[in-house]
Amino acid sequence: MPFGAVQLGPTQLSEGWDWCSGYHYSDSVIIGFSHTHLSGTGIGDLGDILVMPATGNIRPTKGKIANLADGYSSLFSHQDEIVKPGFYSVNLKRYNIKAELTASERVGFHRYTFPKSDDAHIIIDLKEGIGWDNATETHLEQVNDTTITGYRYSSGWAQDQRIFFAAIFSKPIQSITLYNDTIPEANKTTLTGKRIKAITGFQVKDNEQILLKVGISPVSISNALENIKTEIPHWNFERVVVEADSFWNKELNKVQIDVNDEARKKIFYTSLYHTMIAPSIFNDHNGDYLGTDKQVYHDTTFTNLTTFSLWDTYRSTHSLYTILQPERVNNMVNSLLAIYKQQGKLPIWHLMGNETNTMPGNSAFPVIADAYLKGFDGFDANLALEAMKASVSRDDRGLKFVREQGFIPADEEVESVAKGLEYSIDDWCAAQLAKKVGNDQEYNFFIKRSKNYNYYFDQETHFVRGRISKDKWRTPFSPFIARHMKDDFSEGNAWQYTWLVPHDVEGLISLHGGEEPFLKKLDSLFMLKVDMGKEASNDISGLIGQYAHGNEPSHHITYLYAYAGQPWKTAEKVRYILDSLYTDKPNGICGNEDVGQMSSWYVFSTLGFYPVNPANGAYVIGSPAVDKAVLHLPHNKTFTITAKNNSSKNIYIQSITFNGKPYTKTFITYQDIMSGGELSIEMGSKPSTTWGIKKEDWAKSILQ
Repeated sequence: MPFGAVQLGPTQLSEGWDWCSGYHYSDSVIIGFSHTHLSGTGIGDLGDILVMPATGNIRPTKGKIANLADGYSSLFSHQDEIVKPGFYSVNLKRYNIKAELTASERVGFHRYTFPKSDDAHIIIDLKEGIGWDNATETHLEQVNDTTITGYRYSSGWAQDQRIFFAAIFSKPIQSITLYNDTIPEANKTTLTGKRIKAITGFQVKDNEQILLKVGISPVSISNALENIKTEIPHWNFERVVVEADSFWNKELNKVQIDVNDEARKKIFYTSLYHTMIAPSIFNDHNGDYLGTDKQVYHDTTFTNLTTFSLWDTYRSTHSLYTILQPERVNNMVNSLLAIYKQQGKLPIWHLMGNETNTMPGNSAFPVIADAYLKGFDGFDANLALEAMKASVSRDDRGLKFVREQGFIPADEEVESVAKGLEYSIDDWCAAQLAKKVGNDQEYNFFIKRSKNYNYYFDQETHFVRGRISKDKWRTPFSPFIARHMKDDFSEGNAWQYTWLVPHDVEGLISLHGGEEPFLKKLDSLFMLKVDMGKEASNDISGLIGQYAHGNEPSHHITYLYAYAGQPWKTAEKVRYILDSLYTDKPNGICGNEDVGQMSSWYVFSTLGFYPVNPANGAYVIGSPAVDKAVLHLPHNKTFTITAKNNSSKNIYIQSITFNGKPYTKTFITYQDIMSGGELSIEMGSKPSTTWGIKKEDWAKSILQ
């Protein structure tokens, strides 16, 4: 379901970077169907409560399943898969069992069609996880002849993850064997250990179906049972499939596009789907949830959420939510503030009740500030400002150095430049929130800190780079070399990070000496094909010269041309990326999905605009890649983008009218979008010299 707690799907035999979500198209072996997965994070975790149907003699193996002769894994073919939002189906070749899956928000619903067998099984495996995940304590109990309950504690990226479950079968269990890893525990109906499994036994007729409902909870077994009773109290599998399909259609139909390119349409709606996988629900139907302090909280005033990949998603995904998911924005912010109250700082990368501290910056700041500045008031803005101040008043993650001297010394902290630049963005956002609530003292505090990016800009090389002290740079220095988790940048190099000042592009232009040298250097970024070294991060992908579209710090860069009077270059670069770095193939993204950010860039850019600044409510206009798009907004309003004469050659904007009147700005505001109306854009094959206002006012107009 959109933003659902249950994310039920296949988990495969292979492991590694390509399997961080548990599934990769190159693989042909399924070990089972897990109820939690991550969406393209680059770090593997979850894969909780694995279920697998089987027939014949089943022998659990020690450690990871080694080959098809052991364990219960099965080959499958993509030709036998049906994959769509809310439904998955596959034929398991080893057993000739048809597996079908659907879900409500907190319940996974399985339907397995068996061949005739006196030795049919459904396995519940609490050992298996994905990637870094390792079970630390598991528990299984057969409550009666149709119900098994338990829990799974694990350690991985989320260091102390806890999940409780209840599984209800449509057919009475005829036999059950509980295993402690590979050791069977005869005649036991309750078992606790690190790697508990249950193998249930049935006699089935040919084409007999066994259904299974699995409710999950972050709090308790009783809540997991209650989630089942509340969300799927019946056994009508098709009804749940239809309901899930209906929910997804409702969400996907919020944007309707007309485009004479079937591949573009597939990519667009797949991208839109990807933006609605997380943040995912992390509470029970009754309002209970688990805090980062491992205390149970009860709150029915908001839906608690988890899986906040904030370093990625603050750039445009959350901005997209303010347009297409306004009913969820307050829930997201209240979840962030609840985490602050539990752990004393706003989350960095929150996962299943755990702070992972992954990636630099305080990236919850832009999400919260953007929401409040756009009029979302279903949360305490003064508490939010308090949370921001508390989050920067700590000594960890380079914050002590920022507080004491304005910059992070490169010999004291790894990724010092990346941290410093992200903190400057975050502090600018905090300043805008402070200004909005009327707190001049905190505004002055944060706006001063937002200028700290200047410390990292070297006027001699015109790059950001690691600073040892106020009069000494780290040497040697190469703007091309990247050393993953060992240098001054995070998954990037100086060429990519020099542009990371989306909150003060005018200031960045000034540091470069004006628009002309700024544009010259920006042009060079897309042309220089130089090796980044053997230790460069896998995340630096989707390269155009040194521009790396596969990694988030680059995502705003193509739109910077508009700030310096050359919007046609934005059009050229954006269209090239849309056409070349996204496809409708299984490997259709040039980098990690990163829980929606890669896809939200595509959604925005296809529509024709993008939020360079994550919290000023302005969307820089690029080059719409659709003939028409209609955004369905609250209160029965619509915002329509029409691109006349649009084609693969006609990528340049010639003129714009908004609600019938000439429009010369290079951006559209959030207020304009949400008020409804029509943005009519005339496209052509040559850059226009008439669209827009005079050159010296471009950047100024965007900031206004």
